[in-house]
Amino acid sequence: MKFTAFSAELLKALTAVNGAVPSKSTIPILECILFERDGDSLQLSATDLEISIIQRLEVPFESNGTLASNRIAVPAKRLLDTLRALPDLPLHFSADDAFHVTLRTDQGHYKMVGHDGADYPALPVMAGNVRIETEGKLLSRAIQKTSFAVSKDALRPAMMGIFFEIGEKHARAVATDGHRLVKLTLTEMTSAAPVEFIVPEKAMILAGRIASDTACTITVDEGYVGFDFGSARVLARLIDEAYPNYEAVVPVENDRTLTVNRDAMLAAVKRVGLYSSSMTNQIRLSAQENSVEVSAEDIERSSEARENVLCEYEGAEIVIGFNSVYLTEVLGNIDSEEVSFEFSSPNRAGVVTPQEQSTGEELMMLIMPVMLNTYA
Repeated sequence: MKFTAFSAELLKALTAVNGAVPSKSTIPILECILFERDGDSLQLSATDLEISIIQRLEVPFESNGTLASNRIAVPAKRLLDTLRALPDLPLHFSADDAFHVTLRTDQGHYKMVGHDGADYPALPVMAGNVRIETEGKLLSRAIQKTSFAVSKDALRPAMMGIFFEIGEKHARAVATDGHRLVKLTLTEMTSAAPVEFIVPEKAMILAGRIASDTACTITVDEGYVGFDFGSARVLARLIDEAYPNYEAVVPVENDRTLTVNRDAMLAAVKRVGLYSSSMTNQIRLSAQENSVEVSAEDIERSSEARENVLCEYEGAEIVIGFNSVYLTEVLGNIDSEEVSFEFSSPNRAGVVTPQEQSTGEELMMLIMPVMLNTYA
C-alpha cells in the first residue's frame, strides 16, 4: 500500500477513528488502526469489539512495485503521536509485504512495524432492518442534552446508555442515573417503523464528536446500531436490557411553580454550593412569593452561605433540598433565559423545564431532592 496525503487531513481522520482504540487490550492488534484500500478511498477502522468507527479519506494511491496486502494494521499511538508532532505538509505512506510502515516527508522519514490486516477482527455487518434518515445536528443535540445524566453504575446496565424511542411522529432521547432524568422530544426525527434501543454512553459521545450538520442515517439491527455520517460511520453493540419505566417517576400534580432567570440561579447555586458539605453537596431552596433563598452549611468546616434570587413563585411556600452538583448540571444544560421549576412536596422530584422551548423540541428534566432535617 502506498499513498500520499496531507498530514493534517490524515491526523483528523485518524483522531476520529482513535476513539474506538482501547488504551490497553489483551489482543495487541486492537491497539492498531486498520488501513485498507477501497477503490480510490483509504478506509481507516478501529474497534474495541463493542464499538467500531470507520472513516474514509480520499487519497491518491500509487504502486510501490510489491504485492503488498491492501490491509495493514498500524500501531495507533505511535502513528498519532508522530502526526501530531509534524507540521501540515505532504506525507508519503508506504507499507511492504512484511508489514513495515514508512512515513516520508521533505524533512525526514519514520519507520514502524505493523501487523497483517487479515488478523484484524471483522467489524459487524448490518442488514439494516430499520433505517432512519435524519440530520446529524439532531443526533448531536440529543447526545448533548442527555449524556450528562447517564448512570455510571454497572449494577444497573440499562441506565448506562441513552434510551431512544423513535416513532412516526417524534423521537425521544432519555437518560437517567436515578438522581436526575432528562427527556428530550424531537419532532423532526421520525421512523416509519417504531423502534426502541439503548446505546452505550461511550458510543454516543464518539458519535457526537463526528456528527455535523450533514445528513445522518441510523441503522438498527439485531443487537447493533450504526450511525452513518457519509465519510464516517460509528457502529455499537446495543445494551440488551429493559429500560426503566421513566414516566412513572415524573410527578404530574405539581401545585408549586417557580420561574427564575437561569443565569442568576445557576450562579447562585454554584457560589452557595462551595459552602455545602463535601460529603452531600446539599443546598436548600426556600421559595416564597418574589424570591428564592439558596442556602448551604457545612458543620464540619463551620461555614455557611445564603443568597436571594428574584423569581416569580406561585403556590404555598416550600423548603426543598438538592445536590448542588446535580442542580448545576441540570441548569447548565438549559438554553433559555428563564427556567421553570415545578414542585409538589419537599420529598418528591422537581420538574425543570426551559420557559421557552427550542424549535422542534421539548426538553424536560427531573431532579430528585435530598432529605433535610426540617422535614426528615
